Amino acid sequence: MPWSWRYEGADGSPVSGPAEAFSSQADAESWIGQTWRELAANGVASVVLVEDDRVEYRMSLLSGAE
Repeated sequence: MPWSWRYEGADGSPVSGPAEAFSSQADAESWIGQTWRELAANGVASVVLVEDDRVEYRMSLLSGAE
């Protein structure tokens, strides 16, 4: 099953981001670990890891000060 990320703005609304698909959860998490700063700089406040349509978890990309 393919894994992917959904991107959300500060208000929780969907925002555009790279349309990447991964063969495993580990690959998806490795990729977000390398790109989260760039995503945050482009207005992505949080990401949602999904496997097909099932949500695995949501994670903020904002620091505690924001």
